[in-house]
Order: sequence, then structure tokens, then C-alpha cells
Amino acid sequence: MSTDDELSLLVIVIDTNPIWWGKKALGEAEQFTLSKCIDAAMVLGNSHLFMNRTNRLAVIASHTQESRFLYPGKRWAFADLFGDGGSSMESNCSGSKDGKYELLTAINDAIAEEIKDLMTKTDMRGQQTETLLAGSLAKALCYINKMSKEVKANQEMKSRILVIKAAEDSALQYMNFMNVIFAAQKQSILIDACVLDSDSGLLQQACDITGGIYLKVPHMPSLLQYLLWVFLPDQEQRSQLVLPPPIHVDYRAACFCHRNLIEIGYVCSVCLSIFCNFSPICSTCETAFKISLPPVMKAKKKKLKLAV
Repeated sequence: MSTDDELSLLVIVIDTNPIWWGKKALGEAEQFTLSKCIDAAMVLGNSHLFMNRTNRLAVIASHTQESRFLYPGKRWAFADLFGDGGSSMESNCSGSKDGKYELLTAINDAIAEEIKDLMTKTDMRGQQTETLLAGSLAKALCYINKMSKEVKANQEMKSRILVIKAAEDSALQYMNFMNVIFAAQKQSILIDACVLDSDSGLLQQACDITGGIYLKVPHMPSLLQYLLWVFLPDQEQRSQLVLPPPIHVDYRAACFCHRNLIEIGYVCSVCLSIFCNFSPICSTCETAFKISLPPVMKAKKKKLKLAV
């Protein structure tokens, strides 16, 4: 099959948790801000589009309150994604700037506008402070499924998802996350992970199950170099490169009660929630379990002997 008959789709999911990025900007002398992370992701996306004219790109922001498409946005016609937009493509592009390719300029401008609108409308008064990563991955899978149904009959689409993770894992999203992982495995979709801070056990499992690469960036200001070195090549090209060795995957599950990693625990037979201590009522689905108690032996009645 020729390269023109192969369509490569890369979906980049960026963790835009404002609490984590705010602490990161204030806590270190060598600041690595969200804008620098977005810039590195845009360079990766532009490089992916430059690799082949049939390559396609999507960028999703994983926030604390929603998951939003940064590109393609609402103003992009669907035909533009396959290069058949015609006049609509010209209306979307804002024109060449400093000799840049018009499409890349329009994509970068659209991502910058969307991320600015997302962060300015963020209201952190609620209790939700965790990144909705499982929802963002589910949205990425839905988008990939939609694109796969629109490709031409003589084309084959290969898809992969890259997660740029910042905040810590959420044990409450464990079940949704595992459902997304197995759905991606069934569809032969790779999940790569580029972790900026603490290791993510969920993403380690996702990369190991789907055949992707897990990388914890040792030096965050060098994020762009790691993105271009490790995550720009597709699955076929990676076999010819010297990449970081595979890591030891922590397959321990996090209990839903204390969010601790456990090796042995109790599992609800209804919702599959995991607990470190036994409870007769599941705190997730509120199912009450019947506890089988040992049978109670009734005392034998002594027969009274009648006096003669």
C-alpha cells in the first residue's frame, strides 16, 4: 500500500489543570508554564502534518471542568480535515505570516484562541480539582471512530493518542479509564504518555496494554526535544530508532476508599470497585451484600424420663 493510501491520525490530549500549572509556575525558579507546553505540542503537531500530506491532527484540552477540542474547532469545516475544503479552507486560514504555511498558521491561531477562552472562563469555586482525563480519552476515541467512517474506500487510517500528563491520577476515574484502555486496544489504537510530574500508574497500564510508549520527562524545559524524538515517529518507524527502554509497569489497583495502591483487596461484584477493607455495603453503587454466617446448631432437647 502506498503512503498516499495510508492516513495517519494523531490526537494530542493536553492536561490543562489550572491548579497544577499555577503551583508549577509559582514553585520553581526555572518556570515551565502552560503556554510553553502548548507551544511544544503545536510544534509536534506541525511536524506531524509535515511528515506526510495525508497526516491528520486533533488537539484536546483535558480540563477540570470539561474536555474541549482545541483543534479542529467549531469553525473548521469537516472537509478541511481531508484537504478537500476548497473555499472554506481559505476562509479558515488567516493568511501567511512570515512565510509560514497558511494551514499551520491557522491551526496555531485556533489552538491559542481556544486555550485562552478555556482558561479565562474557568471557575474554580467548585470542588472539582481533578483533570477529566478519562473523559478526554473517550472523546478522542469517539473522534477517531468518526474519522474512520469518513475515509475513502481505498485508504487505511492508523490512529494513535498522545497524552501529555501534568496533574496526579484520580482514583475515581479508575473504571472509566480502564474501559477506555480496553476500547482502544480493541480498535488497535496506540496510547502514548508523556508525563511531566509524578508517575501515572493508569497511563503505564494504558501504554503497556495498547503497545504505546510511556516516558517521564526528566527535564521539563526540554519537553519539545523528547516529543520530537520519542513521539513524532509512528509505530513502524519506532522499530528502527533507539528509544528509551520500557519501564516496569505497576499493575496494582488503587482502592476507592483511601486511593492507596493495594495488591490484595475486596472487589464489588456489581460495579467492580476495589476496597482495601471489607464493607457489607459498596460505597460506590450502594449494593448490600448478604453475609453468609455459619449455621447455628440448635441445642438438642433432653427427653424427660417419666418416673415409674
